[in-house]
Amino acid sequence: MSNQEQKRKKLVIFSVSAGAGHVRAAQALVAATKQCYPLVDAVHIDLMDHVPQLFRKVYADSYLKVVESHPALWGYLYDKSDHDKPNSGLNRLRRAIERLSTASLGKLLRELEPDHIICTHFLPAELLARKIRNGKLNVPVWVQVTDFDLHALWVQQQMSGYFAANEELAGRMAERGIPAETIHVTGIPIMPVFERNYDRATCAAEFGLDPKRTTLLMMSGGMGVGGIEQLAERLLQVPGDFQIVALAGRNDTLLTNLKLVAMRHPGRLIPLGFTNVIERVMAASDLAITKPGGLTTSECLAVGLPMIVVSPIPGQEERNADFLLENGAALKACDAGALVWRVQHLLQHPERLAELSDKAQRQGRPDAARKVLATVLGEAQQL
Repeated sequence: MSNQEQKRKKLVIFSVSAGAGHVRAAQALVAATKQCYPLVDAVHIDLMDHVPQLFRKVYADSYLKVVESHPALWGYLYDKSDHDKPNSGLNRLRRAIERLSTASLGKLLRELEPDHIICTHFLPAELLARKIRNGKLNVPVWVQVTDFDLHALWVQQQMSGYFAANEELAGRMAERGIPAETIHVTGIPIMPVFERNYDRATCAAEFGLDPKRTTLLMMSGGMGVGGIEQLAERLLQVPGDFQIVALAGRNDTLLTNLKLVAMRHPGRLIPLGFTNVIERVMAASDLAITKPGGLTTSECLAVGLPMIVVSPIPGQEERNADFLLENGAALKACDAGALVWRVQHLLQHPERLAELSDKAQRQGRPDAARKVLATVLGEAQQL
């Protein structure tokens, strides 16, 4: 075995595919590791790939159905679970079901033999904390919170450290009993490509956009949750010289519907499906209309793209929206009428749009992934 092979370390990043954000944060950490730490092997594990199908369906698929169809119910569950006592009957039952459904985790850890672990979801953090308490795991485990809010389920005492989106969240972590010296304010990890500067005209040309026209970017999220085709139709009735890029994610039906709308408004609506170059789309845009997920929000802030937030999920997304509004990086539209009014107002007052963009840029942390890795892995093996 060569000296180089002997020096290689393994970083395992656990996520859960309940929504797209936890997975995207893990993928960003893998990409940043490859770029900055060539002697470290980074492996991303979606815990839902290692659980029984029934548990995966209940845990991940039901989450999406509830937040889309019954957001008020999700808000109630979010708040109730945040204030439940750790040893309540409901929490004990939940933990027992999770342990039974993730029994293969021990075998997986033995196969992977990680030197470091980062969790971008609370479920693996909770399971690994139990293993540490029981003396079955002796590896540093770190936790990356992927929203601008903190829920009780994230809080575990056996972790080597926590990564927070901002200083306020770090203070809330300490208030909930996480040792202050283990809390690091890094931002939320996004892909390394967001650290670069992009030429607007070049990026606009890639998508058939006019770089001189105001460009609105409508995002439905990585899973295509939401009906943005109706919102696009409404916005295209607003007077002014602007164009819209509408992302459908992986929702083929939504993409088809957007194309039908685009046919009625030639040259003004550009529908896109899932894209691997969202940073280039953002670079060609002036305003994002989006749900305030933690990762989407962090990406917009990194490129100084202000937002109008719509339909935030009660709970974490509402808290994300609060953060954006308080820092002047976004506006909020409570319904389609409010969205139309706010867009029209910004088109008529470009100085207000520029102010929002400047404040968004100030909150951006495009180097979050590198900062997380510098803390976990140190500087010794960095390029």
